[in-house]
Amino acid sequence: MSMREPVLALALLVVASTASAQTPGLGRVATPEEIAAYDISADPNGDGLPPGSGTPRQGEAVYAAKCVSCHGEKGVDGPADRLVGGQGTLTGDKRPIKTVGSYWPYATSVFAYIRRSMPFTEPKSLTPDETYAVTAYLLQLNGIIKSNEVMNAQTLPKVRMPNRDGFFVFVKPN
Repeated sequence: MSMREPVLALALLVVASTASAQTPGLGRVATPEEIAAYDISADPNGDGLPPGSGTPRQGEAVYAAKCVSCHGEKGVDGPADRLVGGQGTLTGDKRPIKTVGSYWPYATSVFAYIRRSMPFTEPKSLTPDETYAVTAYLLQLNGIIKSNEVMNAQTLPKVRMPNRDGFFVFVKPN
């Protein structure tokens, strides 16, 4: 393939896109059901969290079955992102280690990310109970909650993350 072919394809795409004022003519409009399947955020105050619950002990079993191959034993030394440790590394001269325990400002954000994106090979396949349990396990591994605590829609928003005050909140002026 010459360099000209990809350029020509891009030019044709631009021409086709310009010809249609509304859309480039690609894809289709998502159905309300498809949109709802991805509308699964959780606010810091807990809005959007589903019913269910989980403990660190339950999460350890789910983690071993569905997470350890990417994130390693106890959330370290896997081929994917490190999940445990890094506290105190966000300031200073060394490279920061961004983990659940050092970087994330809200436990509800950890839950929402796991719920939407994990496991990598099967996103959105964890049940709410499994997601609460894995979140609880990671929080416990990072020393944020105790091993006997139960995470659910009421308790998760109350978890105080170590880096909660490490972000600026932008408020748009009136």
